[in-house]
Amino acid sequence: MKERLVNSEEQENDNFENSLRPLSLDEYIGQDEIKENLRIFIEAAKMREESLDHVLLYGPPGLGKTTLAHIIANELGSNIKTASGPSLEKSGDLAAVLSTLEPGDVLFIDEIHRMPKFVEEILYPAMEDFELDIIIGTDGKSRSIKIDLPPFTLVGATTRAGDLSSPLRDRFGIVSKLNYYKAEELQEIVKRTGRVLNMKITDDAALEIAKRCRKTPRVANRLFKRVRDFALVKGEDTINHEITLDSLKRLKVDEYGLDQIDIEYLEALINKFNGGPVGVETIATAIGEEVTTIEDVVEPFLLQEGFIKRTQRGRLATEKAYEHLKVAKQEALF
Repeated sequence: MKERLVNSEEQENDNFENSLRPLSLDEYIGQDEIKENLRIFIEAAKMREESLDHVLLYGPPGLGKTTLAHIIANELGSNIKTASGPSLEKSGDLAAVLSTLEPGDVLFIDEIHRMPKFVEEILYPAMEDFELDIIIGTDGKSRSIKIDLPPFTLVGATTRAGDLSSPLRDRFGIVSKLNYYKAEELQEIVKRTGRVLNMKITDDAALEIAKRCRKTPRVANRLFKRVRDFALVKGEDTINHEITLDSLKRLKVDEYGLDQIDIEYLEALINKFNGGPVGVETIATAIGEEVTTIEDVVEPFLLQEGFIKRTQRGRLATEKAYEHLKVAKQEALF
């Protein structure tokens, strides 16, 4: 897979991202409706002296699901334990995590849709009755035992809510969809990043980054980091609009936030397949990318911005895509 500057997928051991995470709902910029609802739910749970209902956060990558999970734990005054769906390969993996929970803890499972079905089923009694049903022993001598768990809050995050099974989805009391950010919100996020990293940035420069970051905070922060590099090497202690434009041009991030892979996708769709319709597997093969990356990272933004359409027959390029690439649309012969 090609490395992308504007890739919004989570990176392991990304200390840069962790250092920029807000710690409270007051510090968290954007997602106002979700934020205010969570504030009420958390306060009500504290007043009742009960654990918060289980929370499901879904939406495109890079919008702040992990950050919100940590904020929920902070606002509750609880510890957070983290895991990811793909890492929970065996029933024992999940049982080991659940057995370490203390009363009121938050368990955050990222990419929860990628948990194996038989592991997922262990969560059902844990979420509903705070019980852990496990089977010990070998075939013929195996037996089931119940272990009581302390009250806890499960926070699940997923980019594909539709891939969650209904029994699991129905056990979440709070379900919130994170939406793409507005340019004004992203401008504030970029300016906050500048303050955290002790690098000044002008308002117009922050807005320029905000317009080109695919409406995604994680991408905005990474673009800021790269533009900061250009500014420092030039001997500047402030990121201005001119430096920002020059840096983003060098990084091949255009005014819509499309990068080289997005352009390759659109060029393949238009030039190789006459604008479609064509299947996603065919496009992925044509540009040397993985299907999951195309579906989870590339296409959601192109769909949101109106560059492509999804149909039953495949992907179609829109008039906007032709105009952006400055390609004349070929009319069908029949």
